[in-house]
Amino acid sequence: MISVVLADDQALVRAGFAMLVRSQRDLQIVGECSDGQECVDTVARLARTDRAPDIVLMDVRMPRMDGIAATEQIVRNHPDTKVVVLTTFDLDEYAFTALRAGASGFLLKDVPPEDLLTAIRTVYSGDAVIAPSTTRRLVETYVRKAPAPPQLADRTASLTAREREVWLAIAQGLTNAEIAEAFVLSETTVKTHVGHILAKTGMRDRVALVVLAHQTGDVRPLET
Repeated sequence: MISVVLADDQALVRAGFAMLVRSQRDLQIVGECSDGQECVDTVARLARTDRAPDIVLMDVRMPRMDGIAATEQIVRNHPDTKVVVLTTFDLDEYAFTALRAGASGFLLKDVPPEDLLTAIRTVYSGDAVIAPSTTRRLVETYVRKAPAPPQLADRTASLTAREREVWLAIAQGLTNAEIAEAFVLSETTVKTHVGHILAKTGMRDRVALVVLAHQTGDVRPLET
């Protein structure tokens, strides 16, 4: 059972997401929060009872503490809890900073219900939500705005030729299944490559790998 915490300052939005999540046999709501600080406190309380949530659906703009600051604290203190940031606008600048805060995905709040459910399961499985129509554009705009840290190329210097191919495929938004098909590999082999890439680059997840590819110039941002 995948445990989920909802964080949104609008009660109607929380109620809608909660109804959707509760309709699934493999998902359960273990907490609802109206601001970032309450979410941080809720995750900490659950963690103390060895029931840290698997997923947090995190609004960006909330009182007391915004979703970005809350994401940063949760990811730092509870690394097994994954955060999916929900944003109203494609180019919400708060969402850009969530990449560095450690969010494992981004969705617009008007996402189709089935896509939200897929995102929860995808992030739970260790993947990230990188949809060409939403996340990639957010990532690329973020990369254009944010200066590239020095010595980024050093992070990828030890990648093998195959690992580099898989990394660049991830940066283009391909799933493990699509990468496996493209390179005629098993999904297990692809997952092994992804694990090696994360370890060698020091990146936390696939979202960070996408950012890295754009910042190093190995993948060019889309023209907008």
